[in-house]
Amino acid sequence: MAGASLLTLLDDIATVLDDVAVMTKVAARKTAGVLGDDLALNAQQVTGVRAERELPVVWGVAKGSFKNKLILVPAALLISVVAPWLIVPMLLLGGLFLCFEGVEKIAEKLFHHDSDVKPQQISAENVDLVAYEREKIKGAIRTDFVLSAEIIVITLGTVQDHPFLTQAIVVSLIAAVMTAGVYGLVAGIVKLDDAGLYLVKHSNGAGFKHSFGSLLVNVAPYLMKTLAVVGTIAMFLVGGGIVVHSIPQIHTVVEQLTQQITFSGSHTIVPPLLNGIVGIIAGIAVLVVVSLINKIRGKSAH
Repeated sequence: MAGASLLTLLDDIATVLDDVAVMTKVAARKTAGVLGDDLALNAQQVTGVRAERELPVVWGVAKGSFKNKLILVPAALLISVVAPWLIVPMLLLGGLFLCFEGVEKIAEKLFHHDSDVKPQQISAENVDLVAYEREKIKGAIRTDFVLSAEIIVITLGTVQDHPFLTQAIVVSLIAAVMTAGVYGLVAGIVKLDDAGLYLVKHSNGAGFKHSFGSLLVNVAPYLMKTLAVVGTIAMFLVGGGIVVHSIPQIHTVVEQLTQQITFSGSHTIVPPLLNGIVGIIAGIAVLVVVSLINKIRGKSAH
């Protein structure tokens, strides 16, 4: 009997772990849009910080991010137990917010060229460096809180039909892995140009070290721009997908259009494309509503 009970327990554990592995992969794919945006935003947070202080600043933000997760993960799991009906509305709000952010970024690029002023390196002559770094870290942690909330809500929405233990493990895993992954990559990205300069300096002006170092120095700025573009596109795809799956009427329309559009590979290309289109439309709608609210507030203030 004891042996049979042990085998049953091991079988249950194996089943849970299998579910966790599968759902973690699904959740990771669904949070890719936020991850790309999170990565780009956090890499930009160290702009203006002295080279030797970039890693301490990234570490400071990473610690704040882990603290954010310690608040958000239990809160999300509590909601899944006490008020599970809130998950879909929260998921929809998160999706709409992603779409809104994507449209807002594009609008800023198209209509607010003054915001593209390149920040200069901050020096000790004109600012308190300790206070400057502290403000940088606080601002980055606030941004991380919003993005972390989106990641956790999306993940929770993915596993809401599974047992609570699976939910807890998957949400906790995604929170930990995403945080470690994002800030590990951010640390690598912000030091990419420094690594290139180091190789160039120790290459005697020729050879593989010099060529590879020069490549890193030249690639670093374009990598940041690419991350921003990819992150914005992913926001529409993921945000639009959330909107589609959260609103049955839109989901039905998208499914009908997917069935009508047939060509080689259409079953792979069409659904994400339609999700992206829905994401852009939803983002524009939210931006219009937010703009109207801001105008009404501005008039009432006067």
